[in-house]
Amino acid sequence: MHIIKAFFIAFSLYSKIPVPQFEWKEEDMKYMLCFFPWVGAVIGGCLYLWSMFCRQYEIGRLCATLIGAAIPLLITGGFHVDGFMDTMDAFHSYQPREKKLEILKDSHIGAFAVIMLGTYGLVYLGAFSELQDENLLGIVCAGFFLARCLSGISVVSFPSAKKEGMLYLFANHARRKIVRVLLCLQGVICMGLMLWQSLTAGAMIVAVAFGVFGYYYYRTKKELGGITGDTAGYFVLLCEGGMVVAAALLNLLK
Repeated sequence: MHIIKAFFIAFSLYSKIPVPQFEWKEEDMKYMLCFFPWVGAVIGGCLYLWSMFCRQYEIGRLCATLIGAAIPLLITGGFHVDGFMDTMDAFHSYQPREKKLEILKDSHIGAFAVIMLGTYGLVYLGAFSELQDENLLGIVCAGFFLARCLSGISVVSFPSAKKEGMLYLFANHARRKIVRVLLCLQGVICMGLMLWQSLTAGAMIVAVAFGVFGYYYYRTKKELGGITGDTAGYFVLLCEGGMVVAAALLNLLK
């Protein structure tokens, strides 16, 4: 029963998909992060179906791109975008670590959050519009799952920047070793599917995901002393965007 509840908690927290609601208890949170990647599976599945629909009915590239880019936002409710914007404000404040952590807690957005989100959106849209190859599209769709596997692994592996907040709560209640193993196993299966689509392209896009993962650890450790819930959202967007850009470049170089 706790496993079922953990599944519903993951989808209730990380998506706008309607699921049964109940009181969250400590024992229900132990394996919640194991189901976080499945929100990415829903995003990837919906995005793939939308792309196939566009091809079947010859939907224009502009419409296909804009709605395709909106699908992750519609499913997650922009949950990770909020973390991305807060993190951008903190990183670009060039303040001491303690001040950056205060900025992360501030519910208001600053100029750098808007500027960096606008820049990210333009790059993402431009790259996504170039995804015409079906295999590359399949790899990118699988990437939404992989990004969340890596994000979950970071939660139970990387140091926390503060001893409070939602991320610390879930990390503290999680069965870290078991969750880490299960997330790694799911990630390996996902990477296998990406490599099956195309060995070369899959390997390069997976390498980009791990490159972003390493950069995420380095940057958060340097700037904040660890990760927070906001930086976890920042990582998900950065990883997804990196994989989309890599796939677009591969498509153009074919």
